[in-house]
Amino acid sequence: MSADVAIIGIGETPYSRARADRGEVVMSAEQYASWAVSLALEDAGLSKGDLDGQGLAVAGTEWPHSEIWSAEVVQNLGFRPKLLLRGDFGGNNAVELAVQAAAAIRSGLVDYVLLLGADSPMTPFGTQTARSWRYDIDYMRPFGLMGFVTLAGLMMSRHMSAYGTKAEHFGKIAVTQREHARLNPNAYVKAPLTMEDYLKSRMLSDPLRLLDSVMFVNGGLAVIMTSRERASRAPKRPIYLLGYGLAHNYAEGDPAMPDITTTGVKVAARDALGMAGKSPGSLDFLQLYDDFTGAVLMQIEDIGFCAKGEGGRFLERTDISYKGDLPVNTGGGLLSNGQPGMAAGFVHLVEAVRQLRGEATGRQVSDARIGLVSGLGGLAYGNNLANAGALVLGVM
Repeated sequence: MSADVAIIGIGETPYSRARADRGEVVMSAEQYASWAVSLALEDAGLSKGDLDGQGLAVAGTEWPHSEIWSAEVVQNLGFRPKLLLRGDFGGNNAVELAVQAAAAIRSGLVDYVLLLGADSPMTPFGTQTARSWRYDIDYMRPFGLMGFVTLAGLMMSRHMSAYGTKAEHFGKIAVTQREHARLNPNAYVKAPLTMEDYLKSRMLSDPLRLLDSVMFVNGGLAVIMTSRERASRAPKRPIYLLGYGLAHNYAEGDPAMPDITTTGVKVAARDALGMAGKSPGSLDFLQLYDDFTGAVLMQIEDIGFCAKGEGGRFLERTDISYKGDLPVNTGGGLLSNGQPGMAAGFVHLVEAVRQLRGEATGRQVSDARIGLVSGLGGLAYGNNLANAGALVLGVM
C-alpha cells in the first residue's frame, strides 16, 4: 500500500496507582483524557481549533462504565467532531482505531483524526464490579474460570505441556521488559528484576506467576493522524502506516477446537506485513501486546520468527533487549509500564512512534526504520483472544 497516512503527534501522561485513602491525588479518566490531548496537540504543533470539524476516535472504558463515553469525551473536551468513532476492542483498541482513522482520512471525510485512550481503573468511584459478558456468565464462571488470569494460566500450561516450554522462557520476557522500563521515564515500575526474583514470585494460576501479569494503572494517551501531504509540514518526523491486519473470532469454522496457543495475530500480522510488502525479518522491533508473558511468546511464534512451539528455544538464543537481535517492548510494555485499562494498546503504539522518531533516549533501537505493533483484546470462551490486530509502521 502507499504510505498515505501518518502519525504526527503523540501524548502520554504519567501513570499512577494513587489512592484517596492514602491522601494521594486521584484523577478521573476525563482528566487523563484532557491531559493526553494537550500533550499530543503540542507534539503535533496544532491547536485545539485545528481539530474542530475533524475526527475523534475514543477507546471505550470500563471505569467508569458508560454506554456513551465517546459523547461525554466530546462534551467534556469541547470538541465538535465531524466524525466520532468508539473502540470496544479491549487491548486491540489502539490498532482498530488507527485503521478506522486511516480509512476516514483516505476517504477525504476528514483531514485529521485524534485517537484517544484514557482510563482510571484505580479510582475509588465508578468501578465496574461485575462483568456482563454472556460467555463469561454461561460458560466460564460455572466451571470455576474466574477472570483473565485463570485463562492465561491455562494457555501457558498448554504451551508448556505440548512444547516443553519452561518457566524461565516466560521469565526472560518479564526480566528484559523490566530492564527496558528502568530506561523509560514514563514507565511505572522501575525496581530491578532478576530471574531469581521472577521464579520466586507468587503463583496466581499455575504456571502463571505474579510477574507474568500486568497491574492496573491510571493514565491517558493520545495520537494524531493525518494525510501524507499535511504530515510533510509537521514539526516532527511523520511515522507512516505501511500496513495493517485485523482478526476477529479468527478460528470460526475450524472443524477442530482452536489451538489456544495460537492467537489471531498470526492472521493480522500476515496481512499487515503483506500489505506493507515486508517480511518478519525486515522488522527492526516489535511492540507486542503483553497483558501476560505467555501472550508475547505466542505472538513471536505467530508472526513467523519461529515455528509454533519453538518460542521458548527461540528466546534462549535471541537477545530481545533494545540493543539485541529482536528488540521487543522497548518501553517496558504493560508488564512494567502498567495497564491503563482499556487504553492499554496505546502504550505500544506510542512507544513505536518514539522509536521510529529516534526519541527513545537510553533505550533507542539502532537505526530503527520499521516496526510492528500488535493488539489483543478479550480472553474468550471457545478460543483464547477475541480481537487481534497488527500495524506495520515506518519512516520514509
